[in-house]
Amino acid sequence: MRKRMKVTPRTGRATDMKHRRIEHAKTVLIIILAVSAIFLGWQTELFNELFNSVPIFGSVAGLVKSTSGDGAGSVPVKEAARPFCIVITGDEGWRYGVKYDTDARNAVYDRTSSILGEALGAAAEMLEINENEWREALSVPGVFYEYMNPVKLSILDFWLDAKTGEFDEETMLRRVFVTYGEEKNKLYYQNADSGRFYCAETASSAGIERYSGTFSPNGAQFAFETGVRGTELAPYMLILEEEARMTLAAGVPGTAEDMLNVTLECFRRSNESYTISRFGAEGALMCIGAQFNITVDPGGGVMYRLNDNVQNTESSQALSESEIIERARLIITDTVCRAQGDAEVFYESEVYNDDGSVSVCFSYFIAGGRIYLNDDAYAAKITLLDNTVTEAEFMFRTYYTAEEFTGLLPEILALSAAGGEYVLCYYDSGQEQIQPFWLAMSRE
Repeated sequence: MRKRMKVTPRTGRATDMKHRRIEHAKTVLIIILAVSAIFLGWQTELFNELFNSVPIFGSVAGLVKSTSGDGAGSVPVKEAARPFCIVITGDEGWRYGVKYDTDARNAVYDRTSSILGEALGAAAEMLEINENEWREALSVPGVFYEYMNPVKLSILDFWLDAKTGEFDEETMLRRVFVTYGEEKNKLYYQNADSGRFYCAETASSAGIERYSGTFSPNGAQFAFETGVRGTELAPYMLILEEEARMTLAAGVPGTAEDMLNVTLECFRRSNESYTISRFGAEGALMCIGAQFNITVDPGGGVMYRLNDNVQNTESSQALSESEIIERARLIITDTVCRAQGDAEVFYESEVYNDDGSVSVCFSYFIAGGRIYLNDDAYAAKITLLDNTVTEAEFMFRTYYTAEEFTGLLPEILALSAAGGEYVLCYYDSGQEQIQPFWLAMSRE
């Protein structure tokens, strides 16, 4: 059985009442200043400040290892990413929304994703509709999904095994939902590139009524439904009432030797001949084999490279984009996902390089938020050329939600202050505790 490590942040002199009063006063002052900034000028700069002043701390012992060989149990069976936001609309117009609770999001997705898959697979021609029709449909009983980053329809098709054939597979989407009719369902999506809205009749009749009693109203609203000035800048953001967000406890999940062994096992290099040397003041490792080399930073960074003179022994059959992402997903399942803790490692994007290779990038996500790593690193970046993994970068980190919460601006105020759409984020520069913040998204 896989052991679960808990990273416990240091509390210092938490029982010192004077210290507590000072900290509470600081928190109140910060909130007052932030709200004042909104009403004085609706400034957005405070959303984009990332703080780097806390030094890196030592690693925690014992990298979590899975004996099953298929990675962490929380990793999806096939999806390289899941929606970060799901909304259920009931028969009487009530709403249940989930965005900042990973367990609740996964429970809702596991119960409803088949509805989306069936609708995609049974949809007729997609027809463009106007925005009023889109908004009216959002009040109809159904289930709505929003992804953190746009996903190609062909990739979503692969994850859900929908077998669509009527649509442009290059279509990029973030928002997609299914409404339940008396006889057949309808499928809606917004094109992430053009912003246009589409609808299709489907031959699917799967409905949320099978889960009657599972969901109950929790006050969730789309921004355009609140009637608050400024929400037209991001009308389809889900607005929830909670204001406190979780603080994270973070750590390096093992020694440099642990991370090297996991990497060797993943790429099936454990039984080959290689030499290991240590360099640098912090004890980094260099592993050199006949066909590869691996460098390991005790802070969690690992770089695997295939030597340039190694001939490709893989199949010459070209992989589809979905298959490339799936191959990269299997690699992260055997590496960074084995010690991710409460976080999830999800697909974010792919980059087509000048030499013909493709790099697939993955990031850490937790509690509805994205974790930004120091130096703009990814949780993993896997590069493939001609079906061969030529390079892989990993940042091994373990995250747990702490028992402490951080008060942030209410979402409706944050929306106005950001001047558009924003997301929950955490910035990990190596400290033991990580605070949440709102980050304004680019309008490009």
